[in-house]
Amino acid sequence: MSPTNKLIPVLFGVFLAGCSATTTIDEYRPTGEAIELNVAEQVVILGRRDAGHYETDREFVDCVASKMRGADIGILPEQEFIDAIYPWFEPRTAPKGLSRLKRLMQDTSIKAEVSKRAVRYLVWLDGSTETLDSSGSMSCAVGPGGGGCFGFAKWDKLSVYEAIVWDLQDLTEKGRVRVDSEGTSYLIGAVAPIPFLSPVKDDACSSLGNQLKSFFSITPTTQ
Repeated sequence: MSPTNKLIPVLFGVFLAGCSATTTIDEYRPTGEAIELNVAEQVVILGRRDAGHYETDREFVDCVASKMRGADIGILPEQEFIDAIYPWFEPRTAPKGLSRLKRLMQDTSIKAEVSKRAVRYLVWLDGSTETLDSSGSMSCAVGPGGGGCFGFAKWDKLSVYEAIVWDLQDLTEKGRVRVDSEGTSYLIGAVAPIPFLSPVKDDACSSLGNQLKSFFSITPTTQ
């Protein structure tokens, strides 16, 4: 085996080790206790959106919802909830604060739709994943003898998401969870481009979903 071939597995190991994400979780609960959720009740997770210029990634919202499912926690699909009380949770009209939510819930038709679907808690999910810094370059060429890509590039990504839990029964805030996940990804040009991607967004989703799931204490229905 040539020295170059011997070096490749070592480089792969180095870059794989450097592609891990660093994730921190902060949570706040006013009472410090778990939130009681009856098995007959549901939770809906909504991504914050502002008309025309901002939208929390729907794919991320779905990911967090999938992490929360199980352990008897019922999750109502986001779009089903939005459609049921259209247009009050569309980007232009969705409440951005608890005071606005309280005014909405005074509408008997909205309250009836929420009760019909047994939605007890609403989780507002806000955040994004961004590229902080990038460096390096990659060039690809094709010639008579073949082609290939050569070079090296890396970029740092940061995922920051916050979830706020609102109780739709007594219209209070029950807690917050914030997740920060940061990591560096690499692209190596060695004939074919070889990516080493940091699972920043996936780690943020898993951490947030699992932490939210631990917020709830499931209680049986009353006979």
